[in-house]
Amino acid sequence: MNVKTSRNATVLRNLRIWDGTAWADADSICVQGPSITALEAPEEQPGKPTVIDCAGAVAIPGLMDAHVHMELNPEHSKPPAQTDLNQQPQMEKRAREMVEAGITTARDLGGGAWLELKLRNRIAEGAVPGPRLICAGQPITSPGGHCHFWGGEAADLAQARRVLERQVSQGVDLIKVMASGGRMTKGSDPSKPQFDVETLSGIVTSAQHHGLPVAAHCHGTRAIEYAARAGVSTIEHCSWVGQDGWASDYQEEIARIILERGVWVSPTINRGWQRMLDSKTGAVLARVRAAYGAMLEMGIPFVASTDAGIPGVFHHHLPEALGVFSRIAGLTNADTLRSATSGAARALGLSAITGRLAPGLAADILLLDGDPLEDMAALTRPVGIWANGRAVRLP
Repeated sequence: MNVKTSRNATVLRNLRIWDGTAWADADSICVQGPSITALEAPEEQPGKPTVIDCAGAVAIPGLMDAHVHMELNPEHSKPPAQTDLNQQPQMEKRAREMVEAGITTARDLGGGAWLELKLRNRIAEGAVPGPRLICAGQPITSPGGHCHFWGGEAADLAQARRVLERQVSQGVDLIKVMASGGRMTKGSDPSKPQFDVETLSGIVTSAQHHGLPVAAHCHGTRAIEYAARAGVSTIEHCSWVGQDGWASDYQEEIARIILERGVWVSPTINRGWQRMLDSKTGAVLARVRAAYGAMLEMGIPFVASTDAGIPGVFHHHLPEALGVFSRIAGLTNADTLRSATSGAARALGLSAITGRLAPGLAADILLLDGDPLEDMAALTRPVGIWANGRAVRLP
């Protein structure tokens, strides 16, 4: 696999181009180094450009998964007791499979030993193929709380700030906090908040001091409320868990706080949610759809995410998950694609870098055999891939 950028320009011709927001009035993309220099091939290029006829393929921006865990092995049924410090080859394999599927950016929301930061750096250097990684390091959690095995336990705000400063010292891109319990950790209750609103607000303020956003893991309704009031950037899962289970406690007044604070919702819908679409009872699906529909109608923005790494959720399956996401959330294909491209870039603070096919942005390009706005299955048929200007697959 080629992980080098070309010094000379490359012109991709004979394309239909969906630029991340709409169809572009162009049929060519010019790439030089890591960047797109033009849509429609300019008449003159420095040096001798390489011209590739793409045979009418559809070009879209590279896909973005807003919630992954590069450290976790989806073939394992239980969380690790501790981080395997020798798993870099396995993590590199996951990264390679992701970019080969057209995923050119991903946000890693938790690990125990900053191995994902080392992988992030190696990918950025061009040493190994993979998506651009945005990494949170060790999540802040309560003593014995969700994913405490990653080393981010904090009993109060002072301890939480110490965990946060440790992540900053390692060079993280954002902070992750476990605002509620989770299903993967024994003794943890997804319906219960792990921190009060004052502590979460203090974590957000400390992160902002370092110029870092905060992503909050939230299953239970009260944790969703606390995280929104604290001003986090994204609410992960947003499951509205109440006494009657998943999505049983949607509350409009809390959703309005999410909207008013400008918080993005990252619902972590993976391809395994197909089981809900296939269910003959559909009770949970009906509740989930009602909650998502109400939030979307209100104007709360969603970002595509899968929680890749948890049991059964593979890192390279986002293209398949997006079709499931579309059907469960009731999104149009175009809105679903925006949630994984231009919308995801806004949610992750990367709009000036990627998310659209436009001059000056990164050459994160996915060429498809088919139109995903008509059929989401086209996302599973890549014929060409560039990640930050590096050719991963040539048509």
